[in-house]
Amino acid sequence: MKTNHNDSQEIIDNDDMLEFTGFPEINHDEKMQEVIEVNGKKMTLHELVEAYYRLKQENLHLKKQSKKAVVRRRDEISLKPYQSELIKLQHYLEKHQGKIIILFEGRDAAGKGGTIRRVTRYMNEKHYRIVALPKPTETQRTQWFFQKYVSEFPRAGEIVIFDRSWYNRAMVEPVFGFCTKEEYQNFMSGVTGFEKDLVRQGTTLIKLYFSVTKEEQAYRFERRKTDPLRQWKLSEVDVQAQDRWDDFTRVKYEMLKRTHTSIAPWVIIRSNNKQEARLNVMKVILNAVDYDGRDSNLDFVPDSEIVVSGARELEILQAEQIRQGNFKGYSSIDTSFFDFDDSDN
Repeated sequence: MKTNHNDSQEIIDNDDMLEFTGFPEINHDEKMQEVIEVNGKKMTLHELVEAYYRLKQENLHLKKQSKKAVVRRRDEISLKPYQSELIKLQHYLEKHQGKIIILFEGRDAAGKGGTIRRVTRYMNEKHYRIVALPKPTETQRTQWFFQKYVSEFPRAGEIVIFDRSWYNRAMVEPVFGFCTKEEYQNFMSGVTGFEKDLVRQGTTLIKLYFSVTKEEQAYRFERRKTDPLRQWKLSEVDVQAQDRWDDFTRVKYEMLKRTHTSIAPWVIIRSNNKQEARLNVMKVILNAVDYDGRDSNLDFVPDSEIVVSGARELEILQAEQIRQGNFKGYSSIDTSFFDFDDSDN
């Protein structure tokens, strides 16, 4: 299974030519204090040697950065044929008045935002929208739960991408106590009917769940802490995500068990490798609609190591449940949340 952070990191780390082991110990005898002139500037031999090693370190750093840039550019180029296909898909939707909703769900730091940016990079902005709703207002709390989402649904010829969706109620809210047991159970009991009506009335619904390992998530959180360009991504919820890892696994299991259906199935994206995740998400989206002008030279078959059906993921989680003894250790969530009365179904 592909679990490396990305191919570029592996290439760089294995390049012995870019290894820098630090400054050597410099002899401070009298000869090293001898003053010489270099390009009109006077300096000691000791200062010259130090300057040499500083330049060597800077040069190695520049080489490393250059190599990263080359690999990133290679990765971006590899996505372009599929980004071109996404434009064809848009044209098809416009022509035939089709509608697509794509849900991006998953653990924090799983790569949802970066994938959304690559998917939409060359799309016609007039015919897609990215929706990331804030926490509900007091008025919205009194309304039908789905109302705020329905108001964002696509018009004919449009794609709407939800960067987190109504499945907040199935994942984040029960873990952090943002909803009651009744609210959670009402949602879980009603969401499949809601999605069935949505699909029946002509909307293509794609439900993506991004999955990373606990170790990879920790690595990405650490980068967010230390990288000024990523620190804005780190939220209070992120800080607790590692401690509540098992809780999120439990609600993920319940969500798949109750909301993975033949009409609105879940697609699991293994996203430890961001590049592979982005490429395969594009394939999943393109395969959802039989649009015109598909490039027959492209490989549209998703990588089975990256794309997993919701049914298969549920089997994996059920096996884990058996091994661990009915999810031992999930003590943070009131287990009565998951005691459903299915007599009405």
